[in-house]
Amino acid sequence: MKGNGTSGAIYGLGFIGALIYFLQHATTFGMGFLGILKAIVWPAILVYQALLLLKM
Repeated sequence: MKGNGTSGAIYGLGFIGALIYFLQHATTFGMGFLGILKAIVWPAILVYQALLLLKM
């Protein structure tokens, strides 16, 4: 099975960008931990919001 690493690279860059964003805005340890969790699941939230917007 051959794979294309493009989607993994895009997700990785998005994860790093989201992690930096959320950690920069964290004021407490708890908010930093929550930021890490948000950085992990941001693609699922993005797709969910897009489907809500498209009323699917």
